[in-house]
Amino acid sequence: MTHVNDPDVVRRLLTTPARWAVVGLSQNTARTAYGIAAYLQDLGMEIVPVHPKAETVHGAPGYATLAEIPGGVDVVDVFVRSELAGPVVDEAVAAGARAVWLQLGVVDEDAARRAAEAGVDVVMDTCPAIEAPRLGIV
Repeated sequence: MTHVNDPDVVRRLLTTPARWAVVGLSQNTARTAYGIAAYLQDLGMEIVPVHPKAETVHGAPGYATLAEIPGGVDVVDVFVRSELAGPVVDEAVAAGARAVWLQLGVVDEDAARRAAEAGVDVVMDTCPAIEAPRLGIV
């Protein structure tokens, strides 16, 4: 079965202040994750960079893994290739995230199913910077 994004879930995630772990976020300004993390901050979200280098980005201290983040996160925004997304989604579920957002071009139907079965909201193959204007949020 193919995952279909629920517009109500997308709207709720983009309008409810939350703590977003941005997996794949580094100080590389050329990467899409860098700009989208700033966009999320502009929407009122707290960001937590997650990257093996554990760099501070946009003033937020980074962590090497989701499990290392003190206090947990609400949403895990996945900026890794599709073939690497499944383990990140599983780690998000294990960490107690309420939602996972797989970025534009990141598709893993099995991981989306596992997350949904665990009661975690799933948004896949789209971007907050696409969805917020489309839904009239910004």
